[in-house]
Amino acid sequence: MNETAGTVRIVTWNIRGGIGVDGRFDLERIVRLIKSGEPDIVALQEVDSRRGTSAHEHPFVLLRRSLGEHAIEARSIIGADGEYGQIVISRWPLTAIKIHDISVPEREPRRAIEAEVHAPCGALRIVATHLGLTFRERRSQTRALVELARPSAITTVMMGDFNDWIWRGSVQNTINRLLPGRTWHRTFPSLFPLIRLDRIYCRPREALVRSWTDRTARWASDHLPVFADIRL
Repeated sequence: MNETAGTVRIVTWNIRGGIGVDGRFDLERIVRLIKSGEPDIVALQEVDSRRGTSAHEHPFVLLRRSLGEHAIEARSIIGADGEYGQIVISRWPLTAIKIHDISVPEREPRRAIEAEVHAPCGALRIVATHLGLTFRERRSQTRALVELARPSAITTVMMGDFNDWIWRGSVQNTINRLLPGRTWHRTFPSLFPLIRLDRIYCRPREALVRSWTDRTARWASDHLPVFADIRL
């Protein structure tokens, strides 16, 4: 558990379905790496039961059981071969839960999870998401995120894989104006990180105490996780 007074620790990670860059499917490895960072709130993208994992415990179930008492799932693809999407897992209760459909027609379905977390040191509003691969998708999805980044009486955090690497007119410019605290770590590809796809934003700016990535996770996914301590 994070023991810094008045803060909560958050991690966001695109786990690539639990299949590492070494070709191993190993959700237990994902769980171990997350636990080593001692987060209070976990946001995971690309949770996937479709990749030949039927002999194992369902990924959504395993992650919920292993990482926290409270969870929200956003299964954006549900088919005969399995399910795919995101999950938010919290040490503390989650309320005011909403799952927003931010999909663009003819593209992969996308969701944004919104909730309030009730930590012992205060309340926190969170939004977790995974944006599309094309500029057209992200432009549409950013409009939805602008609404979700609306002013709030409590600290607000937005996190996820934003799939955004173009500076001009980008997601990062727009969201950073509304949520001025921001992590800025190179996270992709994990073995030789060059691009800052995975980020945590917050308001107020000074709520972001510190942030880091975990290079020991480089074989577990093609993205690195991003951790941040947020002061409430």
